[in-house]
Amino acid sequence: MKFSRIAFLAALALYLLHPSRLPAQQPLILDDLPPASQDLLAAAPLPPQAPQSPSTSATPQEPKADPSTNGSTIESPKPKTDDQTGVQTKRILWIIPNFRSVSADTHLPPLSFKEKFWLATQDSFDYSAFIYNGIVAGISFAEKSEPSFGQGASGYGIYYAHTVADNTIENYMVEAFVPAITKEDPRYYTLGRGGFFKRSGYALSRVVITRNDAGNNTFNISEIAGAGAAAGISNLYYPAGNTWVKTYQRWGSQLLQDFISFEFKEFWPDINRAIFHNKY
Repeated sequence: MKFSRIAFLAALALYLLHPSRLPAQQPLILDDLPPASQDLLAAAPLPPQAPQSPSTSATPQEPKADPSTNGSTIESPKPKTDDQTGVQTKRILWIIPNFRSVSADTHLPPLSFKEKFWLATQDSFDYSAFIYNGIVAGISFAEKSEPSFGQGASGYGIYYAHTVADNTIENYMVEAFVPAITKEDPRYYTLGRGGFFKRSGYALSRVVITRNDAGNNTFNISEIAGAGAAAGISNLYYPAGNTWVKTYQRWGSQLLQDFISFEFKEFWPDINRAIFHNKY
């Protein structure tokens, strides 16, 4: 019994002092020792365990954020699109004013009266407006629509002055004064998508349908009533005779001009892209 106890203490001392000498794959088995040694080993204190270093900790460490990214994750760049569908320009061919046109899929805040008034002023007194009025006056001059105006340079000058007055009054009535009263938006919102007939029909419908300041479709009182009022006002400076007929003719002429303008505005982005490669 004394020998067994000495042998056990010697083995235990070797185990405590030199643990590396014992193979790691062969742990100490209590069943192989004498029963008395098993009791002493069970009562012996366990050897202290070496503290685990932070690098061998069982808890996985969270990756440190890169300070250059301010803690945010790096996202792949989003692809850029070059969609030029229905994109309007301020002018058509650098000459014709296109201030009333809005690009497709564009939502804008409502215009104030000052902005509507300025829009009408731009369309009326832009340098290209005088060229356009000259062309319209030339057509009326060639057709002798008002024989009392006469012919020659003086006759053409009278036609030109009346044409400027007609279009200026119509612009202010349709784009400023009536829209301010009816809370309508005088701008042309481009459809930009669909077939030819769909878009042509849309442009034609803008003569009688427009947007109000809230962005909803409504009857185009500004266009219909505004053009009619301008035609009625023109009787003040046109020669008397066939007043009603002349009034309706001027009214219909203004509506026709606006319809042609809407059609051209609708398809101008396509013409600019296909023919001029968006140079204008």
